[in-house]
Amino acid sequence: MAYIDQIIMFCAGLWMTAAGFGYVQTNTQVPWLAQLTRHFRWMGPLLIVIAIVLVFASPAV
Repeated sequence: MAYIDQIIMFCAGLWMTAAGFGYVQTNTQVPWLAQLTRHFRWMGPLLIVIAIVLVFASPAV
């Protein structure tokens, strides 16, 4: 239960990565959303790395 924030961040990073590389479909008809989805290619893996670092940095409960 102590790692719920990191689990949520990790899952969000997986979704962002999948959406950025086109494995999950998003509404690309909206120009600003298409631009944002392209940034998910680097934002998703960054969020995954941050979640993993926080798991190891948090004190064991």
